[in-house]
Order: sequence, then C-alpha cells, then structure tokens
Amino acid sequence: MSADDLNIATAVAVLIRGGVLAYPTEAVWGLGCIPFDGEAVHRLLAIKRRPVGKGLILVGSDAAQFDAVVDWSALDARALGRVRASWPGPNTWVLPARTSAPAWITGGRDDIAVRVSAHPVVAALCSRLGA
Repeated sequence: MSADDLNIATAVAVLIRGGVLAYPTEAVWGLGCIPFDGEAVHRLLAIKRRPVGKGLILVGSDAAQFDAVVDWSALDARALGRVRASWPGPNTWVLPARTSAPAWITGGRDDIAVRVSAHPVVAALCSRLGA
C-alpha cells in the first residue's frame, strides 16, 4: 500500500465517522463530508458559516454516484449528452433533483449542483467511498 493509498484510506475513515475534511479539487480546496449524513453536513455548513438554503455542490468519481439525487429522466437526450460529455472535469451542472434528495443538499430547491471531478484525489476519495 502506497502513502497515497494510506492517505485516501484514512480520509475515507474520517468521512465514514461523520467527519469533515479539506481536499484539493481542480480549482480550489474544498471542504467535504458524506452528503447523506445530515449531522456531518450541518457541521460542514457551520464551519463554512453557510446557510443551508444555499445548497451544496456534490462531487463524484462517476455520474452514477448521483443516481439517488439527480432526476436524469427530466433531461432530454441532447442535454444529457452535453452533461456527460463534459465529465470528468471542472464542470458543475445544476440539474433537476429527485424529490428524495435531502433539503440540506439542495437548499430546499428542486435542483441540485453536481460535478464528476477529474482531480485524482477527489476521484479516489469518491471511488473508494462509493459516493
């Protein structure tokens, strides 16, 4: 196991325990947690001093990781093709949210911001986490 693998494993363990961590992305450092852990998200929002109504950007290593929160069926074939062709990469899309998407992620709106990151650290974290 390399040092990078060990660091990813340690970061994943922190996230699974409800932690918040800083990680590099394509442009800036981000703060993140497991988005379906409401307590962790509220801790993240408190750290950032960000109101829940603003919503969050979800990052993943694969578009399928957003299946539980994005209503892909609301997009026509052309729009879906544009989204998928832009990933992985630094492109964030605001897409229709499933009604099951937690309000602490969407900010209570009917859309959600998502990105499949090309950054190796983010991709490794999301891939190892499966979310």
